[in-house]
Amino acid sequence: MAEKDLRINEQIRAREVRLILDDGDQGVMPVSQALEIAKEAGLDLVEVAPQAVPPVVKVLNYGKFRFETEKKLRDSKKKQKLIKLKEIRMQPKIDDHDLGFKSKHIKEFLSDGNKVKVTIRFRGRELAHTELGFDVMKDVLSRIEGEYVMDKPPAMEGRFMSMVLGPKPKK
Repeated sequence: MAEKDLRINEQIRAREVRLILDDGDQGVMPVSQALEIAKEAGLDLVEVAPQAVPPVVKVLNYGKFRFETEKKLRDSKKKQKLIKLKEIRMQPKIDDHDLGFKSKHIKEFLSDGNKVKVTIRFRGRELAHTELGFDVMKDVLSRIEGEYVMDKPPAMEGRFMSMVLGPKPKK
């Protein structure tokens, strides 16, 4: 629930609320009485659980409360890792040296934590020999042995054969 949805002070519409104080004491009372307690303390009355019956409110500094919740949200976003999908394109008649070079790139992408889509493009009469593409895919997999998790096995999609590899989960 976003802090924008929280009601404070006079915005609270319920007749009775469950007031929780800083020391942990709580009790059910009319909103007017809870507002008086908040005003005496020089703080705000904030509705923290509007779906509860009766709604739960706390006496606290609303500005500080909003700052803390936004800070928690920012920290949780920092910890998230964005996984990108990298693509490596080849042809079925790829040279051995080029295949080694591309396999090295695939290893680097996987070690960085990215997913890799390996695509082989067939042109003209090459489409009659899709088994060559499967052989290239097997060769790539043997070169990067143990570094990947197969997300999508090799399959034909029109003129392209592709497979998706993910990084091996870290323990």
